[in-house]
Amino acid sequence: MNLLTAQAPAGVPRSGKGLALGMWRFMLVAFALVLSLGVAQMAVAQADPDREMTTAAPGITADQWRQVRSGETGPNYRDSRHDSNYSLINASGETWREIRNRWVSPFGLIAVFGMAALIALFYFIVGRKYLEEPRTGRKLLRWTLVKRALHWTVATLFIVLALTGMTLLFGKFVFRPLFGDGVWAWMIAATKVLHNYLGPIFGVLLIIMLVSLIKDNIPKKHDLVWFKKGGGMLGKKHVDAGFANGGEKAWYWLLATVGVLVIASGLVLDFPNFNQGRDTMQWANVIHAVGALGLTAISLGHIYIGTLGTEGALEGMTTGYVDETWAKEHHNLWYDEVKDQTLSEQEVADRKASGGSREPSAPRTS
Repeated sequence: MNLLTAQAPAGVPRSGKGLALGMWRFMLVAFALVLSLGVAQMAVAQADPDREMTTAAPGITADQWRQVRSGETGPNYRDSRHDSNYSLINASGETWREIRNRWVSPFGLIAVFGMAALIALFYFIVGRKYLEEPRTGRKLLRWTLVKRALHWTVATLFIVLALTGMTLLFGKFVFRPLFGDGVWAWMIAATKVLHNYLGPIFGVLLIIMLVSLIKDNIPKKHDLVWFKKGGGMLGKKHVDAGFANGGEKAWYWLLATVGVLVIASGLVLDFPNFNQGRDTMQWANVIHAVGALGLTAISLGHIYIGTLGTEGALEGMTTGYVDETWAKEHHNLWYDEVKDQTLSEQEVADRKASGGSREPSAPRTS
């Protein structure tokens, strides 16, 4: 019996349950038909990836290519941008392509994976930096809930944008051979949409975060000593550091300069409807890629130090509180300012239970 056309005996009313079952069966079959059409289209695209190109761009004669190269063509062979004087073939585009493929892509890949390899080597040779003294069990509030939420949102968007950006740059060499043209086309389209829409959101939140942290990241004289002693790795004494040490301030100012440049160049690429010329778009693409790849490489060091590399660092950004011993060893100048605000673990638990997470009242001047 056909499941879709099965009817109740004549004169017997059909129950609501039976009607609902019939509707679900109909929707299931309809979904299967739509899915099969999609799979068929994907299979056709994989079987003949050049079909669309041969349809969209019919054969061009030698005379037409000569006209395109010399600029002696009509509007059908020119760029569609407003007031553009470029033909379909131009030296500017070829220069951009060479910079992107010969310099930006390979050296960006070397920077990111080279940094990852150096961090792994450092971890296996030097190991994690543990606290030298036992924990006291007394806590200091370092990050409020608002600042932690802002940090994790910006960090998550940064990672997503880094992964999608690298997919746009290198994905065709990895995923296209693995999955074929059909899957790759869907994947790159989704990646591009995700990257383009999340980019402006990341830009706004990054600016907010930078403004909220600027007074803690003003360079001081003791930051030079911090760099000279490698953040404490050279010599036996701890190096002075305020709320942010020299390395954290360097990362902050990289985000405030290179990061803002990446955001600005990304907006130029995101909104091509403001009459920017092709040269502007090409240079924006190069600047965006170089800055983003550089920040991605350096961010691996920031992520390592703040998680696996340093005992107690991650606790501050997950719970908001750090142990008194950690504050003394890593941010002694800040500790001297706020040491009278230490709380016991029970007091911290009570404060969290009551929803309290106020900022330390002591000024941060170091």
